[in-house]
Amino acid sequence: MALTITPLHPLFAAEVSGVDASAPLAAPLVAELTEAIGRYAVLVLRRQTLTDEQQIAFASLFGPPEINIGVHRAANQRRLARPEMADVSNINPQNEVHRRDDARRMFNLGNMLWHTDSSFRDPPGGLSLLYAHAVPSRGGETEFADLRAAYDALDDETKAVIADLRAEHSIMHSRASLGFSEFSESEKAALPPVMQRVVRVHQGSGRKTLYLASHASHIIGWPVPEGRLLLRDLIEFATRREFVFVHRWQAGDLVIWDNRCTLHRGRPFPAEERRDLRRVTTSDHAAMAEKAA
Repeated sequence: MALTITPLHPLFAAEVSGVDASAPLAAPLVAELTEAIGRYAVLVLRRQTLTDEQQIAFASLFGPPEINIGVHRAANQRRLARPEMADVSNINPQNEVHRRDDARRMFNLGNMLWHTDSSFRDPPGGLSLLYAHAVPSRGGETEFADLRAAYDALDDETKAVIADLRAEHSIMHSRASLGFSEFSESEKAALPPVMQRVVRVHQGSGRKTLYLASHASHIIGWPVPEGRLLLRDLIEFATRREFVFVHRWQAGDLVIWDNRCTLHRGRPFPAEERRDLRRVTTSDHAAMAEKAA
């Protein structure tokens, strides 16, 4: 089946047809998809029908899936069986919608901050593949920002300032910014802060890109308030409307995005309605070598 790519935004993001993500894919088709991800950074595949196992198998074509941080929670708090699956839903293991004050809902509210998946880990996130089983009647969109285009639009003075900077990233920092601090000692031990470059070269396109997230706490070697102001200014710049694509979910959508050159955030939706999205994220092992350089 021929691959058809339809751009969705002037800078990035495209809809792809001609792919059944539940079936084995030939190597040339995987290569085409990989090239499209490198160019567009966000790909939308509509009308997919996937089990968790099929989603994991499809994600594995693009790199090794990471083990989701949800494995550090108590077993009775986890809904999905496979450790590679991130539960981006508002549903508990009893198939009930979370109460408004449920700690799992409070944690997932952090997904409404601009972030890139697993920047707080070594290795960080590579590609994320998010599949919609059920969506609310309104709201719940995901917004994406192209950090390559944002870097290109920076003035030369700012590019010089940030060229060699590194920032500390921590999941505890992003959640604490919303007032959530209910992490167990085992979670804290398993998820220590990590350092990431502020400017990277994006593997898929060869372009320079910002690497930002709400997980970024401060700039290494700078006074904390000054570094946080810089990070806030960069995120504010990078998420200007001209750099942002908005995806409005339908059940059966599979969206692939490249965490190495994008930011994303979820948008609010009715708390009483079901939203069942499940994510697999690959590990970006190449980032380890780049960071050490």
